[in-house]
Amino acid sequence: RWFARMLYLVGLGLGHPKDLTCRALEVLKSCDKVYLEAYTSIMIEASTDDLEAFIGKSVEVADREAVESGSVLTDCKEMKVALIVVGDPLSATTHSDLIVRCHEQGIGHKVLHNTSIMTAVAQCGLQLYRYGETISLCFWTETWRPDSWYQKMVRNSKAGLHTLCLLDIKVKEVTDDQIWKPKSRSIFDDAAPVETPKPRFMTIAQAVEQLLEVEENHKEGVCGPEALAAGFARMGSEDQLIVTGKLKDLLDVDFGEPLHSLVIAGRVDEPEMEHFQIFMKH
Repeated sequence: RWFARMLYLVGLGLGHPKDLTCRALEVLKSCDKVYLEAYTSIMIEASTDDLEAFIGKSVEVADREAVESGSVLTDCKEMKVALIVVGDPLSATTHSDLIVRCHEQGIGHKVLHNTSIMTAVAQCGLQLYRYGETISLCFWTETWRPDSWYQKMVRNSKAGLHTLCLLDIKVKEVTDDQIWKPKSRSIFDDAAPVETPKPRFMTIAQAVEQLLEVEENHKEGVCGPEALAAGFARMGSEDQLIVTGKLKDLLDVDFGEPLHSLVIAGRVDEPEMEHFQIFMKH
């Protein structure tokens, strides 16, 4: 039974409306308002129009500001609202925060889980129970080159654990110039809109270059050119691609369109290696 005054966090799966579970589809059809969260990941095989056609509902795209500010909860006080998340709803900490806000505001919530990249990477042969802490790689700028994630990789490596690297996406990016414009020309001023940069998606090659540079700086032997790694592109789609090999070798692979992810192998046992080698770059 489904109740009013609710937020449903609905996992879409890896990239197509048809990846929704039967129960999720039932819930979405019963909701008064449906949002699609569009900044932690994107649908790789379908558009918002395709999603609307599949579930038979109008879908409003929720950007980072709408989700992190909690404004998507406003309608939950009067109706049933669903927030569709590509992957699994609780793979991103933002959505956990929404649950806390629901609790504080007396709004019910229910999570409908689905497959995410955090489980799909097992297809390369490296077992999920042998992964350590996941890291996120961000686009560097001339003045901002964070590498705090390196110490997480060091800890994983010392424990023999694999590391999943989530690669940056910039769907609705705000530039420094926009931030520092006078208020009358603010990107938040409806009377004076400014152009938003096109979406950017970090590639495996960009991620590898970043890893190699940071390894060269710190020299703890966790993500150098000879490290074993697995690159993933468009997981769950008809043309998904998995390539394993040495980190330096992945630089030359054309992984094609987004989304990309990368895994740095820790200690690889014999059964894992047998599976891992299936995707080895020769």
